[in-house]
Formats: sequence, C-alpha cells, structure tokens
Amino acid sequence: MQKAMKIAIVDDEQDMRQSISQWLALSGYDTETFPSAEDALKALGPDYPGIVISDIKMPGMDGMQFLRKLMGSDSALPVIMITGHGDVPMAVEAMRLGAFDFLEKPFDPERMNKLAKKAANARRLVMDNRQLRRELSDGGQLMKKLIGISPAMERLREDILDLGQADGHVLIDGETGTGKTLVAHALHAVGARAGKRFVLVSCGAMDEDALTKRLFGPMNPEDSQLPAIEEARGGTLVLEDVEAMSDAVQGKLLNAMNEQGTPAETRIVAICNMQEAERTCEDALRSDLFYRLAALRITVPPLRQRGEDVLTLFTTFTEQFSEEYGCEAPKVAAQEAAQLLQAPWPGNVRQLINVAERAVLQSRRGSGTIASLLMTEHDDMQAVVTTEGKPLKEYVEAFERMLIDNTMRRHKGSIASVMDELCLPRRTLNEKMAKYGLQRADYIAS
Repeated sequence: MQKAMKIAIVDDEQDMRQSISQWLALSGYDTETFPSAEDALKALGPDYPGIVISDIKMPGMDGMQFLRKLMGSDSALPVIMITGHGDVPMAVEAMRLGAFDFLEKPFDPERMNKLAKKAANARRLVMDNRQLRRELSDGGQLMKKLIGISPAMERLREDILDLGQADGHVLIDGETGTGKTLVAHALHAVGARAGKRFVLVSCGAMDEDALTKRLFGPMNPEDSQLPAIEEARGGTLVLEDVEAMSDAVQGKLLNAMNEQGTPAETRIVAICNMQEAERTCEDALRSDLFYRLAALRITVPPLRQRGEDVLTLFTTFTEQFSEEYGCEAPKVAAQEAAQLLQAPWPGNVRQLINVAERAVLQSRRGSGTIASLLMTEHDDMQAVVTTEGKPLKEYVEAFERMLIDNTMRRHKGSIASVMDELCLPRRTLNEKMAKYGLQRADYIAS
C-alpha cells in the first residue's frame, strides 16, 4: 500500500488552514499545518516527502520570501500559492520563481484537489528518482550488482546516473560478459521512465522475419503480445545484440525512431556485443542508425581493467554459491589472490562467476585449487602462475583488503571477533579499514 503523500499547509488564518486541511485529509493526504512561514521552514527540509500549499500574503515572512527560501533549499519541491483577488500578477511572478501553480481566492476545492494530485505525482517521481540515485551511489538493491570501487566502475556509475536522467537513445557497448544488460536495467531504473515498461528483445536469437514481427508486427491473431515498439511505448525498449539486425530491420527501426520525434516517446537502449577485435559497432550498423543511437554512449569496462574489484566480485560470488550449495566458501590464499588479479579474464564477469562456482564445488569435495581452475579455464590463463607484472605492494594491499572484508562479513561487523581472528590491535584494524574504504555499518546491515 502506497504511503499517503504529505501536504504542508501554511496560512496565518486558522480557519483557512483547517478548512484546506480537512478537505485534503478527506482525499487521503497526510496534512500538517503551520501558522507562519518561519514555523514551516523549521520542518521542511530539502527532501520533504510531500508538497506545500502556502498563502502569499502573510505577516512577517510573506509567501514570496517563503517561496524563495524553499526553492533555494529544494528547487524540485512543488509549492502551490494561494492568492487573493487581483493578485494574479504576483502569482505569475511566483510561477517564475519556481512555484508549481497557484489558486485564486475564493477557490474551488475540486480544483485544489486536482492541483494537489498533480503536484503529488510530480513529487513522488522526484523522490523515487532521488532514492534510486542514492541506491546506485550507495550500492543498494539492484545497484548492488554494480560491484566495485575501481575508477572504471566509479565512472560507469556516474555515466549511468547522468545518462539515466537524459532522454535520448543510448548505445551500450563492451566485451562479452561485462554486464551490459545490467547497465541497461540500471539506466531505466534511475530515469524518469522508471515506473514505465521495460521491454527486452534479443535480436541475435531470432531470424529476420521473426525479429521484424516481434519489433513492429503484425503479430499472430492468437498472440496477445503487442509488438515490442508498442509494448514499450512511454518506457524503455532494450535491443540486445543490435549488431545482429539485418540492414532491412535496421531501416525499419530508424523509421520508427524518426516517427517518434524529439523527445522520443520510447527510449531505445541498444546493446552492441561485438566480439571480433577488428570490427566495431560502427562497422556493424548503418551509419545513420549508429549516429542516432551513439549520441549517448556507455562503454562497460572489461574485468581486467577493474583492478582489485576482481577479488571483491570473487568473494561475493563464492559466498552466494556456498549458501546455495550449503557449504563453506573457499578461503583464498595470497598466491591465489595474485593469480586472480593477474588473469586476463577474456570472458569477464561471466567467466569469473563460472570460476567462483567451480571453486565452491571443488572446495566442498575438499580437492583442487583456484590456480588449477584458472589454468583449465582458458589457454590465455595458463601463463597466470606467478605474481610478476605488478608491484608486490599492489598485490599485498589487494589481498589485505579482501582478507579484512571477508572476515568482517563472516563476523557480521564484530570488531572484537575480527581483531581476534586476524591478530590485529584495534587501532591498526581501524587504520586499515579507513585506508581501504571499509565501513563497519555495511557488515552489520548485511
């Protein structure tokens, strides 16, 4: 059940405050009243979970001054101003300053209800987007899957936040197994279309006729599913393996995009998965389609460019699989940590997941090593047997961070237990946690 939207009512006349409050409360809003702008400002912060209805003419701080204060604190806060007869020019000035709308006395309660509903919907969208942005920045919920503290991942999260709020089509490229589809989900989740449809079509899984019908129709009479272009209307249409489209289908897609106009009614996120080193997305797509899609572009970094994120991901996946298989997660020795960091990971995160699962299974049997897994995984991995190639200090620090992280997870943030297991004094542990950006609260919450 959705929580009732709060409405702050600010008016120096008690009868007016009470009548507005009673009317809106009957409509399902959670109202609170304030006799002055000064009192209201004490309660209304930049993330106030509601809207404001305020009189313009009040003693002390008037409505215009109040509005300026509110807009300075949170420019996205919807404020509906109440004006007296003949004060329309003042109301127009209030709109210029950022007011959501205005009501002229004596006003129709039904009009007030409609304005309140419109403002509440706008506020709810803003608050939802802010929460999603916090989750992405903090690594919460869906966004926790975008694991990593490497500069490459920090840039990726920033790109998702920025492009998620834009309205144009997006091209996502990168090597196989890097998580491009996850990035598409995140783009949708942090944008204005978050509450709308998210439709995913795998272009590489269908022949030309089937793909044309799935995207544009006509569908079979007995098929209740709409063509993807219609199904995703107003939301996001994700096209996986867009490079698999024939020229004819690309042409139809371009025509559909041109018919939408600007801003686009449906956002198209194209995922390009070029695996041949000598070919790019630009080579595979018609130039006119490529430039329409690539105006906004995200390149997902390969795992080999993400540094010690490899160890964080490996730990996360082994813990997940150990829970699934009902056994202990394998412990990673320093030499094995160095080998994980050195591996080229041609299959990227997807390959790391496979190795993590096999490490858990062989650990449950009590046999095998991570090194043996790496050497059988891919020919390119067979050279990964030493710690050459990077300064020893980098390997030591990466292993140390992983060791503290794993121990904190296992003891659910108990500092005393971690100190005891790692034989570290409190001050040394605190210094190392600060150095590696580890927060005790993260382990207690998990």
